[in-house]
Amino acid sequence: MEKVLRIDAVSEHDKFYHQENLHPLVSIIDFNGTAPEIYASRMNFGFYAIYLKDVICGDIKYGRDNYDYQDRTLVFVAPGQIINVNINEDYKPAGFALLFHPDLIHGTSLGKHINDYNFFSYETREALHLSERERKIVLDCFEKIKYELEQGSDQHSKTLIAANIELFLNYCVRFYDRQFITRNEVNRSHIEKFESLLKDYFHSDKLQILGLPAVTYCAEQLHLSPNYFGDMVKKETGKTPIEYIQLKVMDLAKERILGTNMPISEIAYELGFKYPQHFTRAFKKIIGYSPNEYRSLN
Repeated sequence: MEKVLRIDAVSEHDKFYHQENLHPLVSIIDFNGTAPEIYASRMNFGFYAIYLKDVICGDIKYGRDNYDYQDRTLVFVAPGQIINVNINEDYKPAGFALLFHPDLIHGTSLGKHINDYNFFSYETREALHLSERERKIVLDCFEKIKYELEQGSDQHSKTLIAANIELFLNYCVRFYDRQFITRNEVNRSHIEKFESLLKDYFHSDKLQILGLPAVTYCAEQLHLSPNYFGDMVKKETGKTPIEYIQLKVMDLAKERILGTNMPISEIAYELGFKYPQHFTRAFKKIIGYSPNEYRSLN
């Protein structure tokens, strides 16, 4: 396997692309007319990196899966993630990048909330597709950050730069919300596959052996990152994946409570609950009645 190119500092990344570094912890790069020092297919950064690509110039992969990666897309990379880049023969970088080190945002509002931006953990086929108007908003945010970098550092620089990065990321939250809606056919297909996955799981012996399916397991089976999967299910169904799985299990429980004479404890074990009282508690919390009360009422 090819060695991973590790780039720890923002300034190293600037040097890698023959760019002038204006600040050791943050940078805006315009890739037009530039080429990297070497063509590395596997890289690992010590900082946050957001790439705005204006043309198809190579496929980015996490593991075996390609990003849904085309022109006018944003790709988010968190510190420590390994990205695989398959470079086309006629590779010519085009687009922009925002790079910022975690040290830049310590003690700022952004530093307190950086983990709330789930898209830094989106991994496969999950890039953000921008409209032309959205692209202009992104570039406007980049321009404000670049302006601050060109002014030189003073007592306001860190606050203003961090605030503009936070503004940009908040726009990205809005744009992803829009994408979950406009790409609903793709998402609906994932939900259908999720439904089918749960059906197969529930009708196998996995419930008794493994218990309820974990969110990470479901995401892996659908070739999605857990965070993207969770956000997609929430947008499409109004429920978190855990809530959705629990509702499906309770639907199955209701069928067995009303359609059989099985003892409640046996139903609990068949549905993957180690202790019947845990099943009773969960059923009452979701349905509003205990299993025995539900059977009596119906």
